[in-house]
Amino acid sequence: MKHWIVAVFILFGATPALPEAQLVAKLAFDIAGAEELSAIELDPTGTAFAMVTDRGYLLRGELTRTDEVLNGLTISQMIPLKGEDGHPLGDGQTDSEGIAFGPNGRLYISFEGRSRIMAYDQPEGPALPIRRAATFNNFQSNAGLEALATGPDGTIYTIPERSGRFDLPFPVYRYRNDWDVAFTIPRSDSFLVTGADIGPDGKFYLLERDFLGVGFRSRVRRFDMDGSNEETLLQTELRTHSNLEGIAVWRDTTGHIRLTMVSDNGQTFGPSTLVEYQLTD
Repeated sequence: MKHWIVAVFILFGATPALPEAQLVAKLAFDIAGAEELSAIELDPTGTAFAMVTDRGYLLRGELTRTDEVLNGLTISQMIPLKGEDGHPLGDGQTDSEGIAFGPNGRLYISFEGRSRIMAYDQPEGPALPIRRAATFNNFQSNAGLEALATGPDGTIYTIPERSGRFDLPFPVYRYRNDWDVAFTIPRSDSFLVTGADIGPDGKFYLLERDFLGVGFRSRVRRFDMDGSNEETLLQTELRTHSNLEGIAVWRDTTGHIRLTMVSDNGQTFGPSTLVEYQLTD
């Protein structure tokens, strides 16, 4: 098995606009194959990770911290995602955008180009398709299934990047043997969906971004699992971070919830970045 030890440097950015979340680390890394990162999932300790890229690769490894501060990562596997036939995904099929672990260890990945979700019992193995909802055919171009999360019972939740109109809320699609809409999330300002997770508190966390031509703003909102009790936990100023697309929510050893987010920097916005916030309550 190949191992990549990634050299990193820690940067501390601007203070977030809201007091509910405190920036505790910002870690940049530059390694071939680890660009265009679009989603992250962490184990309950915030150590073992899985990430996916826009080019259809799964990255696995571990994060390291000193005195609770994120200061490095090791990539142990870089696996091309496969289709149902066991062969690597072909052109036009690799736009993986969301990742989630099921309670049985199964890995779920959402794709944006042709909006769909695929499951993997073994990361190196063939995909197991999840039946598509008919409404997935109606998504705007390049604005399909962007965010993915799973509940403790294995229920799958997924959200498209756009809702279709500024005055339409984002639908949170739910799969429990069949598809329905669990709840909707109101759109506000010009933010669009990029990632989601269900935290250890049983709440639904939504990561959003706003691209303003010269840089990005990021926002994290939290909801009950019926879409009620909306809270804005984090809203950054322009260019505080780059293009944050993936979010993992977990509880640290002090009992605080942490938001670990990863950037999709592509080839334009510099090295990939991990950003970590600790919630104050």
